[in-house]
Amino acid sequence: MLGEARQQQIVLASASPRRHQILDLAGIPHYVLPSQVDEHIAPHDSVSAYIEDLALLKARSVFGRTSADPQLSGRTVLAADTIVVLDGRMLGKPADARHAARMLRALSGRTHQVITGVALISTAGAHTFSEVTDVTFDQLTETDIEDYISSGEPFDKAGAYGIQGRGGAFVTAIRGDYYNVVGLPLNRVLHELAALNADGGFDEH
Repeated sequence: MLGEARQQQIVLASASPRRHQILDLAGIPHYVLPSQVDEHIAPHDSVSAYIEDLALLKARSVFGRTSADPQLSGRTVLAADTIVVLDGRMLGKPADARHAARMLRALSGRTHQVITGVALISTAGAHTFSEVTDVTFDQLTETDIEDYISSGEPFDKAGAYGIQGRGGAFVTAIRGDYYNVVGLPLNRVLHELAALNADGGFDEH
């Protein structure tokens, strides 16, 4: 699987350093070309459909730009978007410290879902999927929340925390792909890239 995936020429349609690091970790060669689209889209019937369509919007934008670049034309474009969901309600990135504090209080002592939508576009076509990971938080004190917010870590992260940073100290349990919580479901992405390399199609599972 890993060998086949590494043969793909990837364009990562994201400015996220975490997604870049995950691909680096797996040894997947890639070129970073962030999308420049408006990320606000109409509500959907399900969170998974919403987050997949948002990823697809980013991927299409970048794929159009790569088509006009001789060095990038023909490469597979990978885009992703991650959201935190609590009781069916989406928690995006906090607007300010008070917003971050409200999110962290809501997550305290609870299990929430982290959903990442992924879109892949190649000359073979477009494919989307999403991955869900359950994350359980410890009970947080007001001091925990204040200290964490003062670190500055919550502000560019869905749900106001980063599992790969100081926010990982709040996590008591995880069920699913850890890297999905960081921002990219690595195992599933590798399977999809390997299938694309093997037969020019996507793995439909």
